Amino acid sequence: MPENGTKWSSPDVFLHRAQHAAKLRQFGSHALLLVAILVAGRAQAAGDAERGKVVFALAAGCGCHTAARGPVGAGGAAIPTPFGKFFGTNITPDRETGIGQWSDTEIRAAIREGVARGKGVEAPVMPYYLYAGMADSDADDLIAYLRTLPAVRRSNRPHEGEVPLARWAYRGWRLLFARRPAPPATPPAAAGERGRYLVDHVSICIDCHTPRARLGVLDRSMYLAGVAQGPSGDSVPNITPDHTGIGDWDVEDILNLLTTGMLPNFDNIQGPMADVVDGRDGGPGLKAAPQNDLRAIAVYLKSIPPIDNTVEDQ
Repeated sequence: MPENGTKWSSPDVFLHRAQHAAKLRQFGSHALLLVAILVAGRAQAAGDAERGKVVFALAAGCGCHTAARGPVGAGGAAIPTPFGKFFGTNITPDRETGIGQWSDTEIRAAIREGVARGKGVEAPVMPYYLYAGMADSDADDLIAYLRTLPAVRRSNRPHEGEVPLARWAYRGWRLLFARRPAPPATPPAAAGERGRYLVDHVSICIDCHTPRARLGVLDRSMYLAGVAQGPSGDSVPNITPDHTGIGDWDVEDILNLLTTGMLPNFDNIQGPMADVVDGRDGGPGLKAAPQNDLRAIAVYLKSIPPIDNTVEDQ
């Protein structure tokens, strides 16, 4: 009934009900839109960027994605391989040349599954088969941090000397050779297990310090035993606790190297490992990571089976 006490006629009643229903529909659509915005916001902010900065440092600032003289994450670093020369891609949040339009799910797929948005299976030069074991929470945090990098408009450089039918070849390589462990929800906390987890799935020391067979497959029987000719053409030392490796080092020696880049003989590391410790052209390296994580790596390296393998300096 109207506020002045008069009665409504039937047409008035129908008009009032129609107006009321329209208002409810409008309210409902606005509410649904708000919910969708909130859900989308949570989907894009699943991780913690501050924790992701630590993951980024432990991953040596994802140095393959930073060229000489930077900017950090803008791509362009050359990665020579027996199958052609590759260039690190732009992982800054630029919408045109970087990952600014990628969803969290798409970035996670590129990191851990080797599937690039709009391209398909990635070349194994991107060690997704190692990052596959990165914990869900670490991957989410890393993605959140990548979104905080300054956006840089730099087009990705095409690979040089790729194999024919490259995407099909990469798909076949992944099917035949990629061991992709199921990732845990959260990273292990116990020192020994955490050290193994960081070495194999975050800092991926295994990627450079383990020899590879002809098709680029890791020779796990020579786990961390050094490589005569590494990714940059230089030798990569044996880091197992053998006399040909780091057998006469203690945990503090290893920790000191990861923190300062100083060897036990007071010489300093050079080449790619210097970038791993110091960071590449403005990006953080291992020395920016928490001491307890670096100590976990050191403890783990002293616990693995020693392998007799002399790697001569080049």
